[in-house]
Amino acid sequence: MRFSLQREVFLKPLAQVVNVVERRQTLPVLANLLVQVQGGQLSLTGTDLEVEMVARQAVDEAQDGETTIPARKLFEIVRALPDGSRVTVSQSGDKVTVQAGRSRFTLATLPAHDFPSVDEVEATERVQVPEAALKELIERTAFAMAQQDVRYYLNGLLFDLREQALRCVATDGHRLALCESGLDGGRGTKRQIIVPRKGVQELQRLLEGGDRILELEVGRSHIRVKRDDVTFTSKLIDGRFPDYEAVIPIGAEREVRIGRETLRAALQRAAILSNEKYRGVRIEVSPGQLRISAHNPEQEEAQEEVEAETRVDGLAIGFNVNYLLDALTALREEQVVLQLRDANSSALVREASSERCRHVVMPLRL
Repeated sequence: MRFSLQREVFLKPLAQVVNVVERRQTLPVLANLLVQVQGGQLSLTGTDLEVEMVARQAVDEAQDGETTIPARKLFEIVRALPDGSRVTVSQSGDKVTVQAGRSRFTLATLPAHDFPSVDEVEATERVQVPEAALKELIERTAFAMAQQDVRYYLNGLLFDLREQALRCVATDGHRLALCESGLDGGRGTKRQIIVPRKGVQELQRLLEGGDRILELEVGRSHIRVKRDDVTFTSKLIDGRFPDYEAVIPIGAEREVRIGRETLRAALQRAAILSNEKYRGVRIEVSPGQLRISAHNPEQEEAQEEVEAETRVDGLAIGFNVNYLLDALTALREEQVVLQLRDANSSALVREASSERCRHVVMPLRL
């Protein structure tokens, strides 16, 4: 096996694939990338048996062959080479040589047939989605996923395939983030799948936005996302996601319309003096204004008053300030709406002009 290409061209697919490889491995071959050259195309595969990433790149001066090369070492070597250098990788026996200019590195390899292959995804559903839309859905919801919750089905992101839309939903039991995007030609597909946390993070890192169309293939236990230069596969979490629509507050008629940045800045200032453990802030709503207060065990206190469009009077409600700030960061418009019911009910946070993305934040007893 042999191939040659520019450092920058080599670095991009390497960077896409290397993050999937875990630093601590049960099988030695899982620390390696499967490197295959066939018909002038290089393909690099990394996996941790949960998530698999395959990146492809055209190469010249290529000789067909395959082997596995230590992932981190290869990535670090290529990254450390000077800009514009030409990298040649050639295999002889059980060693592989990486050459660029006067630099030369010899790495140990493991046989390609030891490398595990992810099962074929027998797709039961196929949908096409613009890359920018999928990137936005994940960015606006993934932050609300649980981390290492015993309710394992919360440690991932729900992809809710609906008839003409794809909806992403995440919750950790204290807050919920939901965003949806319309799909062209959704053929009555209805399916809910949960993509695990690591798969979501790798997919988020991979997506670049833009007008390219991605193909999503959903099988019984895997999801596969195909782009012209890369194929991403992840196992799914086997579990039932809670009925999230039941969590979205109904009858939260008391609305507060406010500038997103104004509210965010006031919350950030008040948070400085909030209790470090509970991160609680108290929000009092009266006609035309919002008062935010926070205090801590040292008897210190912060108070902020901001103007808001509202007729609500005499409503006080407590929140974890971090959850509110995360929701506001995920929204994009200048004006946001808080929909409130009473001091013991969840609040709904959304953009003023649409309900496409919604955030639910549970109240906190102060």
